[in-house]
Amino acid sequence: MGEKRSNHTVYNVNYHFVWCRQSEIDCLQISGLQCPKYRHSILEPIEDSLEASFRNVCDEYDYEILSFHISPGHVHLFLSAHPKHAPSEIVRTVKSITAREMWEQHESFLEEYLWGGGFWEQSYYIGTAGTVSTETIERYIERTEHV
Repeated sequence: MGEKRSNHTVYNVNYHFVWCRQSEIDCLQISGLQCPKYRHSILEPIEDSLEASFRNVCDEYDYEILSFHISPGHVHLFLSAHPKHAPSEIVRTVKSITAREMWEQHESFLEEYLWGGGFWEQSYYIGTAGTVSTETIERYIERTEHV
């Protein structure tokens, strides 16, 4: 999780995303999100193909997966991306492609639990992470001798 380089950019941009699958019933709190409390763990039976889909999308769009975990009702994705990719773009891309692929691969199974073709909840959590703290950056900017 260090600095990366492209033609004109040196960067260290890391995002922690959490989002939930489409709801069935009640809600609980996960990372500040309202995530459904599930009667059925529908992600577990399709976990292998879902993980493969995540990895393929991230490879295709040049997002580097740093850590990844599928829970019964939600997903944690920690990745690094070039700063030209907005976090909202990353979420939209990954969620839409993985949802489409899961419906293509597991339609008969998903129809038992999800209605209307949805797969992921619209909401998501995002946090950022790097190797330097906020306090370190503030001290650096406030110092005059770095100029």
